[in-house]
This record gives sequence, C-alpha cells and structure tokens, in this order.
Amino acid sequence: MKKFLLIFSTITLVIIGTLTSNAQEKLSLKDAFTKIDIYLNNGVLNGFSGAILILKEGELIINKGYGLANKDSNTLNNPNTIFDIGSNTKQFTSTAILKLVEQNKLNFADSLGKYFTELPIDKQSITIHQLLTHSAGFLESLGRDFSEISQKDFFEKLFASKLLSEPGEKYSYSNTGYSILGRIIELASGQSYEAFLNEHLFTPAGMKQTGYLLPKWDTKQMSHGYNRNIIETESTITRYQEAGDVNWHLKGNGGINSTQNDMLLWYKALKTNRILTTESFKKLTTPYVSSSNSTYSYGYGWGVKNTEANGSRISHNGSNGPFAHSLIWYPKEDLYIVYATNANSAKVEGIARVVEKMILDETYVPEPIKDNIYSYLMNYIKKHPTNKSNELLTLLQENYADDFTNSGVLNTFGNLLLSLNENLEWATELFKINVQLYPEDGNLWDSLGDGYQANNLIEDAIKSYQKAIELGYKDSQKKLTELIKN
Repeated sequence: MKKFLLIFSTITLVIIGTLTSNAQEKLSLKDAFTKIDIYLNNGVLNGFSGAILILKEGELIINKGYGLANKDSNTLNNPNTIFDIGSNTKQFTSTAILKLVEQNKLNFADSLGKYFTELPIDKQSITIHQLLTHSAGFLESLGRDFSEISQKDFFEKLFASKLLSEPGEKYSYSNTGYSILGRIIELASGQSYEAFLNEHLFTPAGMKQTGYLLPKWDTKQMSHGYNRNIIETESTITRYQEAGDVNWHLKGNGGINSTQNDMLLWYKALKTNRILTTESFKKLTTPYVSSSNSTYSYGYGWGVKNTEANGSRISHNGSNGPFAHSLIWYPKEDLYIVYATNANSAKVEGIARVVEKMILDETYVPEPIKDNIYSYLMNYIKKHPTNKSNELLTLLQENYADDFTNSGVLNTFGNLLLSLNENLEWATELFKINVQLYPEDGNLWDSLGDGYQANNLIEDAIKSYQKAIELGYKDSQKKLTELIKN
C-alpha cells in the first residue's frame, strides 16, 4: 500500500490522497486475486486439487477451493472442505504446552523423568524444550501412521530406542518427540490430548471443524485423498472413526483435520492473543535450533526464518501421501497463507511457496502447474495399447527430463499397477523398458519377474528371477523357489 509522507494543507487534498490510496490498495488486491486464480485454475487441468487462503493487512486476497474433494460424488473443494493438515498438528501441540506453562502445570525445563517412570538413564534428563525444538535426539518415527500399537507398547519401544544424538546437541526432526509431548499434555492436564486442545485452543478460537474425533464433522465436506492424483483413499477421519481412536504414531505430531476457514480463525486467535499471551506467542515463534543444512531455525512447532526485506517468516508444512498442507505467516507484513491439497505430488506440494512469491514480488511469473509424471503415465496407458510403449518413452524423455532421470519412475509405477491389479500388461511392458535401459540392475529384473508372474507367464518369470539372482539380487531366490515348486 502506498504511504503518503507529506502533510497537505487542505482537507480536500487529504481526502483525495486517502481515496487514491484506498483505490490503489483495492486494485492491488484484485490484481493479486486474478493472477493467483488464473494460475490455480489452469493447474486444475493438470490434476491440481486443493484450496488456498491468503490474508494481507486484514484483507482477504483469496479464499477458494479448486478441483474435486470427492471425485465419486463430484464434490468441489471449497473454504469449508476438511483436509488432513499433517505435521501442522505440531503447532497445536506446542501451543497446548505453552498454555499449560501459563497455567503453571509444567515448565519448559521439566525433564521426562518427571512424567515417565522406569526410563533409561539417557532419556531421563531430556527436557520439554528439547522435545519442542526437535533437539532431544529421538528417531523421526517408530512406525507407519495407521499401524496398530497400544499406548504401552509405543512408549516402551520408543524409550528403549537408541537416541540419534545427545539431548540438546543438534536439530533432528522427530515425530515421536511430539508424540511424547502429546502424552505429557495428558499427564499434566488430566485430559485426553484432543479434549485439551478442543477446550483450550479450538473452542476459544471458534474452530468447530478441527480435530480427530471430537468435532461434529460435516461429512459432506470431508475430502478424499488422491495420492499423485492416482490412488484414492478415504478421509483420515473415517479411519479414526473405524478404529475408534488415534494411535500414538500420529497423536500429537500429525493427522489433525481442519478447514481453510478454521485455520483463518486460528490465525486471528493467535494474533489477538485469545489463546496465548503476547509473551507466550513470542516464545512460540522464537528461533531456537538451526538445521545444519538449512537457513531455517525451529521454534516451538514452527519453522522460523528472518528475512532482511520482510522481517520474520514463520511457516510449517505437513504431508502424508495424498494430503499436503502449508502455513506461511509474515507478522510484520501481516501476510498469512494457508494451502491444502488432497491430490499431493512433487508438482503441487510447493504451491504455497509459489503463491508467496507471487504476493511478495509483483514481477514474479510462475511456471504453470504441470501434471505429475505418475498421473501422466496413468492417463497415457489408459488411452494407448502396449505397442505404443516406445512413443511413451520418447514423450517422457521430452516432457519429463527432470523427473525421468533413473529407473525409479517406471519401477515404482509398474509396481503400483501390480498392487492395484490393473493394466498388468502395461506393468510388464514398463518393466521390460526398464531392464533395457538399466540391464545390470537386479532389482529391475526382479520386478519384471513379478510382472510376468502377474500375467501368468511363468517361464518368462523364472528367467527374469534367475537373471536377478545372477546380478546379485538375493530376494528373488525365494520367489524363484516357490515358483518352481508350484
């Protein structure tokens, strides 16, 4: 917004100047909306699906959904669509810890020994501060998000695991560390993790569609996930409801669901100190620990970077395969961005950063959103027979040179087709191309054997497994033995 630095002597000039300034501001917001809207609408044609919210100086630039939340029901994404926000759950955990500090129920210097019994010696002195800043030394994850595990088994295995580094020595991103914080919230408050968040964070902020199991979810707004715009999954809320709980692989570190509009309420609650005091918010967003290979530091549940031009930038993201979620906040600029997608891939995961550049640099022109290579492959094979495989190879080399640099793409996609039990002839054809391109890779010959076996071409499968073993891929031996025996 243009600022007038001269003091004019007449009221008329002041009024004219104010009106001109407001007109320019509104025009700028309109231009920004148009620029971003065109960019994302064009992206929908290449598989983009999600939502974006941008607030600047108290004015909404955009709050809109794109693509489909549910392809079966043809439901469109919108500001009330419910997305899994992944690791952005961590800011709720850290805020809850700060709330408990305000309530004098715990301290940042409290050690694990205060909350857990029979801890190994190397874990006893780890502090809440170290857990919050990913400097406690715990491993990143203990298992997959939805692998069944009891609370007892989770923490026994975690506390028995070897630390990656000495507590406080260095930054090492840890989901398990935030799960420990989730359990500490329960022990210090006497409430379940989600109940505490709901009472002390979400309800004061007015957030009614944020959580795991407690909200009265608007089921029509729950988005399905489409990993790489290919593999469909239900909302993670449905999985929590079926299980009747959220296990500790996720609780405290990830898996909370929310909407764009609720995340706007969250921003407003933090900004106006409805949830935390000014002092606590400062602690939340203070950079404490730096990653060795990054210019970013970590606060409490937020990544923090100080920029010369725009002041402090606090941000975080999360993803779990089909869903990705990003938050970017410049307090000085009063710029806040919420981005969500339910069809995640490498081509769309970073859209929040692209939009950020579009806002901060009027001259920046982004590259168009491109269909990810796996979606491109799927669309191609659905329209063409396998005798068009050479044409496909040429198209990949021409259009996806940056992605198609090794054997991983065709091997991953071929195995995906096998797991889906569809287009099996194409899976085998792609495996054939791969062994022609990389004939000395035993793993690829093993995949070709799997393709032949799926198509009931047993003799070809045996030869492929034998070739894999010859090249040193020992895992093929068991498959070969069972195939010959049967």
